[in-house]
Amino acid sequence: MTMHVGIVGFRGYSGVELQRILAAHPRTTPWLLEHRADSTEAPQPLNRPGLARIACTPAAILEAGIEVVMLATPPEVSMDLAAKLIPEGIRVVDLSGAFRLGTAETYKHWYKEEHTAADLLLLAVYSIPELHRSAVAGARLISNPGCYPTAASLALQPLVAAGVIDRAAGIVCDAKSGVSGAGRKPSLKTSFCEVTENFSAYSILNHRHVPEVLMNSGLQEQEFSFTAQLIPIDRGILETIYFRAQGLKDTQALLDVYLAAYGQEPFVRLYPAGAMPDLRGVNRTNFCDIGVRLDEKTGRAVVVACIDNLVKGAAGQAVQNMNLMMGYGETEGLL
Repeated sequence: MTMHVGIVGFRGYSGVELQRILAAHPRTTPWLLEHRADSTEAPQPLNRPGLARIACTPAAILEAGIEVVMLATPPEVSMDLAAKLIPEGIRVVDLSGAFRLGTAETYKHWYKEEHTAADLLLLAVYSIPELHRSAVAGARLISNPGCYPTAASLALQPLVAAGVIDRAAGIVCDAKSGVSGAGRKPSLKTSFCEVTENFSAYSILNHRHVPEVLMNSGLQEQEFSFTAQLIPIDRGILETIYFRAQGLKDTQALLDVYLAAYGQEPFVRLYPAGAMPDLRGVNRTNFCDIGVRLDEKTGRAVVVACIDNLVKGAAGQAVQNMNLMMGYGETEGLL
């Protein structure tokens, strides 16, 4: 027997990745859940053929025997749907930012919108599995992390916990992402002529993903500078993090901090001392690849973290969280 899993937002890039992963998962049967008013719209070319499509209503979902619903939807849609599904006993994994920040006030500050399902914030379990695994089992609502915070948090949390960053000197995260991170909805900013042969920074000093990194790492906002940049590729995130190290004698000692934290993690790959990952190595996988280098004379340190924004940064991590929530093997359907 397989578990039935619904996908809302199945037309978007993350939704398409969910279709691919869940269709190959040995324990799941995916369903497409139509939340739009016009449910007669023909499936888009990206949709996987052969998957059943039904209305996204609690009655239809329960009748189909769907136990878990993945919300690859904008935050306002996720709030509305989660508020309807969870009281019916349907578990939810939300890929939006709707339930990541803990309070309605924090959400409004960073997302510039009112939170319409504040009562669910206390129920939501935010999870980067490598950092929050113990909280996931049996959860009713999982808040999947953002793509930029996934890479940055995995890179920074072990360093902060080990006390090897000179925090007074500040930390800089230079993050570059492919165009799919902006979603599939057409816009002038992400059109071909605007993006090709171009390179641009955006949301400078007020990116909505910053509070997730602070929450996961324990850093304060004044200690952390983050800049997101759009590069003319379809997918992938590469983050270069700069800081002053303390208490470390060489690059191997810096790498040892990560080996202690992630040496047994199935989805974090650590490069040999001084070697650096790239996007080609992680795209279409659920891995986060990390490389480090330390200049012994000056204490300057660089960490490079790479993920696929649609897999480890979205759909793959959502399935990783679902596996933990349901008591399945964490790597099932992902390796």
